[in-house]
Amino acid sequence: MHSRRTFVRDSLAAVASATMLPLVAGASRAHAASGPSLMPSADALTFDMHLHPGAFFYKGAPQYAGDDFVMKTLAEMRAGGMHGGFMSVVSDAPLIQIGANGVTVRGAFEPGEAVREYERQLALLRDLLPKGKARIVTSVTEWERAHADGLVGAWLSCEGSEVLDGDPERIDRVYADGVRSIQVVHYVPNAAGDLQTQPAAHGGLSPLGKAMVKRMNARGMVIDVAHAAFATVKDVVSLTSAPIMLSHSILKIDDARPLNVRAISPEHAKLVAQTGGVIGAWPSATNASFDEFVDNTKRLVDVVGVDHVGLGTDMDANLRPVLATYTQFPDWIKALGTRGFSAAEVEKLAGGNMVRLLRRVTG
Repeated sequence: MHSRRTFVRDSLAAVASATMLPLVAGASRAHAASGPSLMPSADALTFDMHLHPGAFFYKGAPQYAGDDFVMKTLAEMRAGGMHGGFMSVVSDAPLIQIGANGVTVRGAFEPGEAVREYERQLALLRDLLPKGKARIVTSVTEWERAHADGLVGAWLSCEGSEVLDGDPERIDRVYADGVRSIQVVHYVPNAAGDLQTQPAAHGGLSPLGKAMVKRMNARGMVIDVAHAAFATVKDVVSLTSAPIMLSHSILKIDDARPLNVRAISPEHAKLVAQTGGVIGAWPSATNASFDEFVDNTKRLVDVVGVDHVGLGTDMDANLRPVLATYTQFPDWIKALGTRGFSAAEVEKLAGGNMVRLLRRVTG
């Protein structure tokens, strides 16, 4: 079992190997420009539905790769044409260990401990993001202003609802902190609902989870059902009055694939789309290669339609990613064109669908 230090080091190596030669990214953009360009127009916003720049949540621990790693990722967002994304606090980070083939869970939080961990990570983002030319935003209007100023739009999210500490009224406090999305579950079993990677304990959403859906709808927050079991997603869909997102997953391929337990069925994907929601295509080790990831993005579109798919990279905290740096974002755009997508469709996948969802949910 590899340590989290090994995981972060390997992720950094993947980024470095993909960006060590600046001509590689430059050649990609130049080549794309030689034919019809599919990169979104200058006034179209692009969006990553889930990222952890520089694995910032490890700061203060031996496995942290340094502030330069955070700055590198934010610089690559700007260079690669990625204008914003949900930058996620990892609620259960102290309780999980990332290994060669996935994640293992260790222990449980004491009362109040998850809240303190959330506050620690939130403070890190508030300190680091401005240094990397990113601005925290809470609406599409604020994001458009940040973009006009040449800054990345940093939408705050929370991966896992442990921060609520069992009290749905804490959603109001999290909202006041500027957070605009909470993921119901992550890797550690919690009081809100069942997850994909642990035995069922609630039969879907718990009473807390149901109260959470209603409170998030009322506050104008995006409900994220990534990592949630099928039964949990069904319950969310039956209760929500607003579109939801599944920020990072991919359609199942076969059980032998790494992280296949985190992949979803067509029925699972259709539930999210039923709300008007968006699913982030996830370039994890479940995909054997970058090209297969592009194919798997198309498979997802074929199931739910082009209006319900985006990109959720899980940047800097993904297992053996096949899209390991934002300098590959133009390559993904170009490759979608070779699969038959029009420029207008690519614009939706690259961010337009999430802009629509964010306007609808957050105002």
